[in-house]
Amino acid sequence: MKNFLYFLLAINSLQSFAATKLPTPAVQNIDIAYLSQELAPPTEMLSNLDPFIANKGVEGAELAISDNNTTGQFTHQNFILHKFNVPPAGNVADVFKQNIATKFHYVITNLNAAKTLEISDLATNSDTLFFDAGTVDDALRNEQCRQNTLHLLPSRAMKADALAQYLMKKRWAKWFLVVGNAPEDALFATALKRAAKKFGMKIVTEKKWEHTFDARKSTQSDVSVFTQSDDYDVLVVADEQGLFGEYLAYRTWLARPIVGTQGLTATAWHSTHDLWGATQIQHRFQELAKRNMEEPDYGAYLAVRAIGEAATRTKSADLKTVRDYLRSPQFTLQGYKGNALSFRAWDGQLRQSILLAAPRSLVAVAPIEGFLHPKTELDTLGFDEHESGCHLR
Repeated sequence: MKNFLYFLLAINSLQSFAATKLPTPAVQNIDIAYLSQELAPPTEMLSNLDPFIANKGVEGAELAISDNNTTGQFTHQNFILHKFNVPPAGNVADVFKQNIATKFHYVITNLNAAKTLEISDLATNSDTLFFDAGTVDDALRNEQCRQNTLHLLPSRAMKADALAQYLMKKRWAKWFLVVGNAPEDALFATALKRAAKKFGMKIVTEKKWEHTFDARKSTQSDVSVFTQSDDYDVLVVADEQGLFGEYLAYRTWLARPIVGTQGLTATAWHSTHDLWGATQIQHRFQELAKRNMEEPDYGAYLAVRAIGEAATRTKSADLKTVRDYLRSPQFTLQGYKGNALSFRAWDGQLRQSILLAAPRSLVAVAPIEGFLHPKTELDTLGFDEHESGCHLR
């Protein structure tokens, strides 16, 4: 009887304990500002087959917020995206000062290089960490680097090195370089020349595309004449605006492959990529945005996910804690490209694999097998620490 009474008391104690409501941990709100400027339609369009998208990137950030909050349900963290989209003629600096400065610790920018620098310099004395999801400029990772900025997209140097590695593997060592008239074309040409020297390639001919007529009307004869040259292995094109590059294929004097900004391209993301779980995120993005994911979308996605990963791992919303973890060797990010992604300590660049893709197929992924590095093969792409003009640490 005595044992039975002890048993009833034990059951009653367990029921009382189960009925006691445990305190719910407080939810950490992590606010993220997304600052972009809507693009104006270009005055010249290569093709009307591809729709013009004025604000690429924001859907990538929205998809990543959803992913962050899926994990946040278990870590009691809530990620909130605040979107600020400036019209083409609007003043980005004014929008930043009025709506973002001193109000947000984490700011994602999808802007051109000049405005990215302008905004980062407005916050040099504040507790703000910028995630540059829009630029590929090497200068922002070198002599114009900023302590408060991390870069998500691969630089032009990284893309040029990826192409050079593949061309070296194919033994296409003699290049014919064609450069457009835009300032961005000259920057990519500089990166290509650096890559050629780095990997022992030879630019046998370099020409600037200076035709002012509509390339669609007379390319059949003009491209053939323009590309007459000494023998070469591959035509390398720097035409970031897409004004003439597509019309070089099948019209050159010699039958040669085309790489660069057209033909075989180096990119952070591509619609044909389906390895390492990429199909899943491709489908989810298409369902959200009703179009394929492009580089700016991927850059914004990585920026939001980097914040989420660091906040989750550190169990903190504190800027210094998150920032220190992002820059530490412990930080890694899944980017659906095989290798784990991480930030370079010396320039804030996100090291990552680069896709080499034709318009409708994935051809290769760089770094190409056989290119070695004492720390990580990902640092064979772009400016390694000893080459860099930026030293943040």
